[in-house]
Amino acid sequence: MVIQANMSPKAIVEIWGETEQVFRKNNVQLINSSLETVVEGSELDSLLAELNEVVGSSTAT
Repeated sequence: MVIQANMSPKAIVEIWGETEQVFRKNNVQLINSSLETVVEGSELDSLLAELNEVVGSSTAT
């Protein structure tokens, strides 16, 4: 499963606990709002890439 922009930080951390460090590093609060409403533009793209790298997901999975 790939982490996507419509997922909330809180839900992501509940499934993949190892992502919490990425959110902390990027100053993203663990809330129920979707990533796309919390993080904007290119920052969202790089955050998604980093999160998926941490959990070992890619668009091929």
